[in-house]
Amino acid sequence: MMRVTNVTTWFVEVPQTAPIAPYRSHIRTSSTTAKGIVRLQTDEGLEGWGEYNVNFLPHLNYAQLRRDAEWMLGRDPQNIAALHRDFPHSGDGLLRLRVKCGIEMACWDIAGKAAGQSVAVLLGGIIREEIELAACMGIQTYERAGEIASLYVEQGYSTIKTKAGSDADEDFEMVRGIRDAVGDRLKIRVDPNRAYSPQEAADLARRLEQFDLEYFEQPIMAEPLSAARWLREQTAIPIALNESVVEPDSVLQILRENAASHILPDTHIAGGILPCVKIGILCEAAGIPCIMHCGHDLGPKTAAMLHVAAACPSYSLANDCTYYGLVDDVITEMIPIENGRMRVPISPGLGVECDIEKLERYSF
Repeated sequence: MMRVTNVTTWFVEVPQTAPIAPYRSHIRTSSTTAKGIVRLQTDEGLEGWGEYNVNFLPHLNYAQLRRDAEWMLGRDPQNIAALHRDFPHSGDGLLRLRVKCGIEMACWDIAGKAAGQSVAVLLGGIIREEIELAACMGIQTYERAGEIASLYVEQGYSTIKTKAGSDADEDFEMVRGIRDAVGDRLKIRVDPNRAYSPQEAADLARRLEQFDLEYFEQPIMAEPLSAARWLREQTAIPIALNESVVEPDSVLQILRENAASHILPDTHIAGGILPCVKIGILCEAAGIPCIMHCGHDLGPKTAAMLHVAAACPSYSLANDCTYYGLVDDVITEMIPIENGRMRVPISPGLGVECDIEKLERYSF
């Protein structure tokens, strides 16, 4: 049985550039992405890479996060089911969930390399060789929204996702700016990140109906789900949930409550690749599309998104992406984007390898 013999964690911060930066939500404005990068090394000479978010989390105990990852020492990286069963969640459970996500991603990377297959093949096979991306945008003025939307059309994207939530009138003008600039050449998603009360969200949704949004993402608080169900009854715009989506059992509850038309999981919130696959299976059975959420991801997490979307039928729409806004990446070669799409890596494992020099350069 293979064993993990060494665990190393880097904490890196990579700058972003326009049109992503500065990326303004109603909560904050940022121009960098901060991540934990985990490397597992084994007694058989294989190594795996994983990534998890540490964005916007002040006062972290980075030494503790490293120790949490070292729980994998001596364990079998190919036994991913045991990882999910046994990984401790005492202390700060949400942070440990993120660490588990990074470990689990590295385990999938090792399992693929050991089998000589890509992660997507291990997940069941590649049904999409290319993954469509949704280009993202922070809160913008009417004019700037139109300029960025026009740029995304030129670059071949079919879908734009905007932050929102500082002011309903501002949100309306931003969406109007997109439609006036590019017409129906972009599908529009609007994400207020829980900014509004149910009544405020309903009022804004009805105003936005004329712009034919693909969906309105998490405009209200994550709980109670009854509020999301009520909101769906107030507007013709589909209601998507992201912050309400954590591990697979949360999605089961969303489906029971009929609280969403679209589901957006993220590996660092769900707990890894396998939980996102399980969420996809639940949504496939319910006939509801999934979209992989983006947390300003670097190469390993972007590759994980590609493998999940490649293998799971429910991930049928454009998946969130800010990768094109990175100044650099920590992997040896950046993942290319052509006409708003990425090709699924076919090399064993995740199909990307981190560059130690870049990890050291961007470490904090």
